[in-house]
Amino acid sequence: MDTNITVRLDWEPRTGVDQSLAILPALLSIAKSTRAFQALLLAEIGLHPGQDQLLDSLDPSNPSSVSMLADQLSVRPSTVSKMLDRLIARGLVARTPNSRDARQTMVQLTTAGEEAQVAIREIWQRLEADLTSSIPSGDLVALDRSLTHVGEILAQKLRRLR
Repeated sequence: MDTNITVRLDWEPRTGVDQSLAILPALLSIAKSTRAFQALLLAEIGLHPGQDQLLDSLDPSNPSSVSMLADQLSVRPSTVSKMLDRLIARGLVARTPNSRDARQTMVQLTTAGEEAQVAIREIWQRLEADLTSSIPSGDLVALDRSLTHVGEILAQKLRRLR
């Protein structure tokens, strides 16, 4: 499968009186396209978007709780539990009891999960390289700073709403 990605930024900011939708159309389009490319690349290793982030957030030497993973991923614990069920069925993660709190279940990577984590990071590197190859470095720094700021704003708002 040819996975080279060409980024075409043909969206232009709206001009005129109504500036109420200055960035949202571009953000939605970029998010949708990025997720679609991500899905194609992750399919090569049998994963779906979201599962990659969960596997990447796990530290092989330090089990995590479902609630901690949910906080890290900015999703609900029930969403993490559903993802974990699928990843457990594939042998990528395992649930273990918490030695300090019997009410809490911990999650840890299996050996196969550690291998998947490496493959995920390789896929992310390929996607990153394809996306950034045609953007001048100065623009890339500004874009990264701006997107990070927007991400922080959205994460903060989501935490308040959940």
